[in-house]
Amino acid sequence: MAETPSVSVNLKALAEELLNKAAGTESGRATHVFRAVPGGSLLQVLLVLKDGKELSKHENPGEALLHVLSGKVRLTADDDSLELSADEHAVVPQ
Repeated sequence: MAETPSVSVNLKALAEELLNKAAGTESGRATHVFRAVPGGSLLQVLLVLKDGKELSKHENPGEALLHVLSGKVRLTADDDSLELSADEHAVVPQ
């Protein structure tokens, strides 16, 4: 994952760029990482998934917030599931 220093970024334009990149991958995903402060621990990850693709089950290593820029996402944690649409966000359970 490439990191970008904290600067003003057009997330929708970057998401479109990443979606084009994801289209050429078997996983159907692409990411870009932003670090709030160089060397700091606060990260923001822009993740795009092609329609019908999913992120495999994994551990949440800390506090996280899922914000949907476009489309729909189903967030599943244990036996709970939540569907989010564009411009919605939710806390990711730990």
